[in-house]
Formats: sequence, C-alpha cells, structure tokens
Amino acid sequence: MRNFVILMLSFILFTACNDKKDEKIRYTQKSDEINTLKDLLKNYEEADWDTYKTHFADTAKLYYNSRDAIDVETAMATHEENNAALSSYEFPDDKDEFEMVVTDDDETWVNYWGDWQGTIAENDSTVHIPVHITARFVDGKIVAEHVYFDNSGISKALSDLEEARTKDQDSLNQE
Repeated sequence: MRNFVILMLSFILFTACNDKKDEKIRYTQKSDEINTLKDLLKNYEEADWDTYKTHFADTAKLYYNSRDAIDVETAMATHEENNAALSSYEFPDDKDEFEMVVTDDDETWVNYWGDWQGTIAENDSTVHIPVHITARFVDGKIVAEHVYFDNSGISKALSDLEEARTKDQDSLNQE
C-alpha cells in the first residue's frame, strides 16, 4: 500500500510539472516580438524607413500622444519632418527596458521604457525625452502602437534657439 501511495504521489507530481510546460508564457523579457520592436527602434535611428514599415501590419493604427490614430506612412513622414532639424537622434541602450505580456484576452503586447536623445544641429544642444511605447502584435506584425513622450524638452530647446536667433537679428539691426 505504501508503495502504491508513493507511486501515485510521484505520478501526480510528474503530471503537474508537465502541465506547466504546456502553459503559454504570459510575461517575458525575451521574445521575437521584443526583438522586432528593438529592430524597429534601430530602423528609426538609421532612418531606414523601408525596413521600418515592414514591422507593421498593413492596417496598423499608431497613436502618438493622441487618441487619434495615424497610419505608418504618416508616422514616417512626421518622423522625417521632426528629425530634420537634428544632427543626430537615438534611443540610448543603457537604460532600455522591454517586456512582453499576453493579456487575459490572449493579446500580445510589447512594452518599452527608455529615453530618446536628439542633438539640435544649429546649436549642438542635446535633448533627452523619456518615452514609453506599447505595441500590440498579431502574427509577428505590429497592429497597434501607442507612443507616449513628454515633448516639452524639445519644445523648450527650439524656443531657446528661436530666442537666440531673434537676439542675433536684433543686434544686427541695431548696428
């Protein structure tokens, strides 16, 4: 009888351990989707827009500090326009955090927390902006992306630049 109880307990323990292997991972910091988001950020840094857009589904909706969605083409045009005044820009890797979660509704989301850094070409001033990105994936493609950032740092830097231009122009006009 004792051997039977030990055998049954062993069987229960064995099957309980095997059941865990079949469970879907609900949280991780290493996944193909995280690698895709890392590649997307690299494509952005390199202004490789052709590769950048391959990470998105054709119907992807992007939300940048807004409830109003834009498409990938509009996002790329906005990035190019916003980055035109910069000599460089990047997401420095030293403080990046990535995670992937699978929700109770079986949606796969990748979250990113990090900093964006840009240098204004005209005066070499550097701006740091904290950024949060959350992207929903379906079949390896981004179908929704929400990007949140505090744009006040770059707004102040550009305002300071405009103020310096005005002072320079006023000095020239007084001479």
